[in-house]
Amino acid sequence: MTAPPLTRRRAALAEVASLATLAAPLVAGLVVATGILVIDTAMLGPLGELPLAAVSIASSVIVIFYAALYGFAGPVGLFAGRGHGAEDLPEIGRVARHGAALAAIGGSFGAVMMGSFLWLLPHLGQPPEVIAVIGPYWLFVSAMLLPFTLQLAAKNLLDATDQPWTAVALTCVSVGLNVVFNYAFIYGNLGAPALGLTGAGLASLMAQSLGAAITWTYVRFHPRLKAWWTRPGIDREGLVQQWREALPMTVQYFLEGAAVAVAGILIGLVGATALAGTQIALAVGATLYMLPLGISAAVTIRVAQVIGAEDRSRVAAIGHAGLGIVTIWMGVFAVVFWLAGGTIARLFIDDPAVIAAAAIFMVFGCTQLCDGIQSVSLGALRGMLDNQWPTRVSLIAYWLIALPLSWVFGFTLGFGAPGVWAGFGIGLLIAAVALGWRFHAKTQRMH
Repeated sequence: MTAPPLTRRRAALAEVASLATLAAPLVAGLVVATGILVIDTAMLGPLGELPLAAVSIASSVIVIFYAALYGFAGPVGLFAGRGHGAEDLPEIGRVARHGAALAAIGGSFGAVMMGSFLWLLPHLGQPPEVIAVIGPYWLFVSAMLLPFTLQLAAKNLLDATDQPWTAVALTCVSVGLNVVFNYAFIYGNLGAPALGLTGAGLASLMAQSLGAAITWTYVRFHPRLKAWWTRPGIDREGLVQQWREALPMTVQYFLEGAAVAVAGILIGLVGATALAGTQIALAVGATLYMLPLGISAAVTIRVAQVIGAEDRSRVAAIGHAGLGIVTIWMGVFAVVFWLAGGTIARLFIDDPAVIAAAAIFMVFGCTQLCDGIQSVSLGALRGMLDNQWPTRVSLIAYWLIALPLSWVFGFTLGFGAPGVWAGFGIGLLIAAVALGWRFHAKTQRMH
């Protein structure tokens, strides 16, 4: 029997406070984690459209690896959380060792793979003037994937053991260092050479590496965490256990990240100005999108908790609360982008052509609303251990619908870069509807 609408609203409102409390440090951590590329975008803006276009191409590709490695490091938090709940502190250290080993392997593989993609760029129709300057920056940010994955694994350990704000503070170290190193190596301050775009890449690698080292030093040597490290060694069973959980999560995130990267490459076919405008719009949008991602993660945790407590009647309310928060948040900023896209773009650059291109992309803020809805629905389904069906939705919505439509609207019909983004938005809308329907259908069967 379906509950009346008023009852459903009250149940959802009752879940908002606990969901927001859990999501706050997760959102803060995600916002800070995206800071390095956003800072690169802001601090390179005065140098013109070519450095911004280069960052746009690199960002479009690195998002594949960020996404896949985010899934790859995810099981560290899952198993550490179980050890924390069971008050088995040595088990947390065991999970940490296996997580660090897998993070080193995955991060190294990702760095080599992204670095090797550099030679493909001239064959993908990207602007030759951008290709001429992107090489050193590309290789530096590729190498950054190794310390990124190591720091992500350590952050997941802290999140899972009720220390999320500590994780946020340690992540801030990387971002703060990046500001200082960018100031030095982009513009030639503090006795450093002025390296421009190359300096931004070097600064990002140095900041991420030092941040990862500091985070793991805290995890390994802080006196409060000493009890984690009383059980030595790495065993094959623990590595396999984490790998088995990591694989489906990696595939899911890879499908989404790779689709975004291909869309970025399609926009690169239009030209450097379109790329620079896209980078500004995405840098702003990606920061705002951290709230839906954090809410999604919080919904996953809360749904899993109430199912574990045999209180399945609350699952629908938790999901609806998350969807309500995200819909209001992304809806408000979709209107802001529509009305003030050009004003926002001027905060980054004073080139009129790039500002106009960025303003066009900000008009498509409604696509991020769809993305937020599908993200929260996906988080709820993960909490219900429903992973295979959403993976199929990602494959169909992104690869069989969004990208073909992006090509048709952008190039066959001649709408250019806005057409690419519009086609991608239709795929996001279909994913949001499909995943929302799946969540509704599964919660109805719980009553």
